[in-house]
Amino acid sequence: MTKKQIKAGDNVKVHYRGTFTDGKEFESTFDGEPLVFEVGSQDIIPGFSNAVIGMAVGEKKSVRLSVKEAYGPYRDNFVFQVERNAFPEGISPELGQVFEMGNEKGKTIHVRVAEVHQDKITLDANHHLAGKELNFEIEILDVVAG
Repeated sequence: MTKKQIKAGDNVKVHYRGTFTDGKEFESTFDGEPLVFEVGSQDIIPGFSNAVIGMAVGEKKSVRLSVKEAYGPYRDNFVFQVERNAFPEGISPELGQVFEMGNEKGKTIHVRVAEVHQDKITLDANHHLAGKELNFEIEILDVVAG
């Protein structure tokens, strides 16, 4: 009997390890809870979602994702400055700190403090993995048909 192959719309449970092209690990689920997601949904980067299509429970795969397949290019226009007093009283932004804020379309975005100056704070709305090729080792643990 052949195992069911994963297709778009299926819910899958996977373990994965993500590394940069130099081999340095940036994230892994192997020592914790597996990732559960719907294949083809907006909740997961396209290249990762596409990589599991055609796989079956128990299979393992290693993939390298291009910048486009991962988090997209680093965009300079996603970096901007705000006045320090734009932050609520008692909040003192520190380098690397992440905040949620609303954009002009009313959508919540995450921004990272990139620079701290006396009167201005530079914020970066790029994903911290934007502009990078990424490697993933993926193991399929379970599949629920969509």
